[in-house]
Amino acid sequence: MSFSRFIAAFPSRTTGLACLLLLIAAMAGCASDSKSAPAHREVPPQPVVMEVVEWSPRRVNIEAVGTSRAMKSVTLYPEVSGEVVEVSAAAGEKVKAGQTIVRLDDRDQRLTVEIASIELDDAKKLLSRYQRTRSSGTVTESALDDAHSAVERARLNLDRARVALDYRSIKAPFDGYIGITNLDPGARVETATAITTIDDRSKLLVTFQVPELFMGQMQHGQSIAVATWANGSPPFHGTLVDIDSRINPETRTFAARALVDNREDLLRPGMSFRVSLALEAGRYPLIPEVALQWGNDGAFVWGVEEGKVRRIPATVVQRVQGAILVDSDLPEGIQVVTEGTQRMREGLSVANIAGL
Repeated sequence: MSFSRFIAAFPSRTTGLACLLLLIAAMAGCASDSKSAPAHREVPPQPVVMEVVEWSPRRVNIEAVGTSRAMKSVTLYPEVSGEVVEVSAAAGEKVKAGQTIVRLDDRDQRLTVEIASIELDDAKKLLSRYQRTRSSGTVTESALDDAHSAVERARLNLDRARVALDYRSIKAPFDGYIGITNLDPGARVETATAITTIDDRSKLLVTFQVPELFMGQMQHGQSIAVATWANGSPPFHGTLVDIDSRINPETRTFAARALVDNREDLLRPGMSFRVSLALEAGRYPLIPEVALQWGNDGAFVWGVEEGKVRRIPATVVQRVQGAILVDSDLPEGIQVVTEGTQRMREGLSVANIAGL
């Protein structure tokens, strides 16, 4: 039996009462539903651990092979030809500036100096005699002028004789160490004959090649480290002193030179070295390793701005002892989530519990 028919079977009074009961039941149901539905409440901030982002320079280590030479290094040649009469310094010996290393036969030059010295003394005596008798009028002004000229001429002749004598001695131009010489007393030398070498190796210049892309990143005074190829060799510290102004078009490199202190005399000119140089290649955000997350579209971090998280893409540039340099739109001072990242979503409110 349908509901309408069921209602129709009752008198109208009964029908009105039934309708009233149905209306009350419906209102009670609505009230019950409204009580069972929870009131809208704001979700509390998600507790996470955050760290502040700092910007740090990217360090690039360059390894190169360098060759050293002495700070001062010369090959000695005689000013004049002659016979060797004395070799007064041995290979490896340390000499002082001005010390005689090789002496040539200088007997004629010594005699010339003595003669020039006597002539100067005679000229001075004649001038002195003329000056004493000048007031008597027995000496003319012309004779007195000639006497003055004779003294000057004799002095110049003596100076020239002394220079010629000095040329017979090959001397050290600076403090340093003598190289091997093949000369013995009695040998004949010419002006093109190499006598020996002298090296001031208290400091060494180490020359090495650097790729062209680092041309603008090297600076004078920059610190470098050099080491010999022997196992266990300690590094020696140097300073960058010269940077070439041109790129080699064949090797696409440029030359650089460092000055290395060698006061302990452990290194030698001509040695090859392993050169290590740290360069700064831009500045990047530095974040903890745990802050970097990976998704389908690559790496990212959860950055926090005004208490809400934002997904920020990041590209790894360099790993640095538990941290990572990233190429990312992260301003310095922003915070990134390091713990609790698995519960993050865009726009979620968070609170830092680090240190609690």
